[in-house]
Amino acid sequence: MAHQQFSSQSAIVGGEEHDREAIDELIASLPQRKGVVRPFQSLYQNFWCPTYVLPNVIAFQRHFQAKHEDIVLASQPKSGTTWLKALVFSIVNRSRFGISNTPLLTSNPHVLVPSFEFRVYGSNPRPNLDSLVEPRLFQTHIPYPSLPECIKQSDCRIIYICRNPLDAVVSSWHFNLEIAQSNDQLKWSLEEHFEIYCQGKMSFGPFWDQIMGYSKESLERPHKVLFLKYEDLKEDIVGQLKKVAEFVGLPFTEEEEEGGMIEEITKMCSLKTLKDLEVNKSGKLPAKHMKLENRNFFRKGEVGDWVKHLTPSMVDRLNSIMQEKMSPFGLEFKTS
Repeated sequence: MAHQQFSSQSAIVGGEEHDREAIDELIASLPQRKGVVRPFQSLYQNFWCPTYVLPNVIAFQRHFQAKHEDIVLASQPKSGTTWLKALVFSIVNRSRFGISNTPLLTSNPHVLVPSFEFRVYGSNPRPNLDSLVEPRLFQTHIPYPSLPECIKQSDCRIIYICRNPLDAVVSSWHFNLEIAQSNDQLKWSLEEHFEIYCQGKMSFGPFWDQIMGYSKESLERPHKVLFLKYEDLKEDIVGQLKKVAEFVGLPFTEEEEEGGMIEEITKMCSLKTLKDLEVNKSGKLPAKHMKLENRNFFRKGEVGDWVKHLTPSMVDRLNSIMQEKMSPFGLEFKTS
């Protein structure tokens, strides 16, 4: 699991070419808009997807074969994805690695828990995933309705993390500014970014549809989908990690708890520890379409940082969207 390699499967070239032509035709027929950092987005299955990623999404939907032991982490971008990857990787692999030799010391969490749409299917529409150590860990930003049926119908578990949209919009703005700077692209204002976010046109949005999709599924099938809030993790990390470990079928033993195992994982996966590691200060993620530096994934991680950036009118607008789209279903967020 430490260094996942995705080998190629032999395939009929003519069949792949036909598939690619059909996918290209499909993408060409979709509504498109100019993206923020990534050049274009396409409206696919009711969510906005970076157009260059869409062939990977479709390959994932068509060819992925879920195993019952698989664990899939899901989220909106900039909602605690990196932190969740480090935590779940540590929980699942704690019998294989101690704190002194965890692969987190030398590999970014995004390498250890690969994204379906960005990495697993990023260079090959039919990667061979059978040799990966089980339980296999994957991650996605794709909304629940668009996940492959094999994931929905299997016994594999999904852990979804969401974050107060007031903080998520600020975090995503900072992240995209960093990417723009690394790739010599034009910067844009928080006001522009906020407007796109509120319109639901950020990548993998509308954010409210994605959050509510996973929330609904977690209520209907709590054994299948675990719904976490970033703010709850910050407030009660020990309790939340025990919940995660139980959910994936690897509960902490009494001996582990008394020995401080949960606290060790918490410290190892903290923003400060990960941010200070050399791999996350100077390393880069493999990305074909842009430069992506590991340090871009570690900023503040604070709850309530939005108060330093958003105007009262912005807060009112976003709160009204949350009130309309999510509050009727009982979903609310702590703001500090």
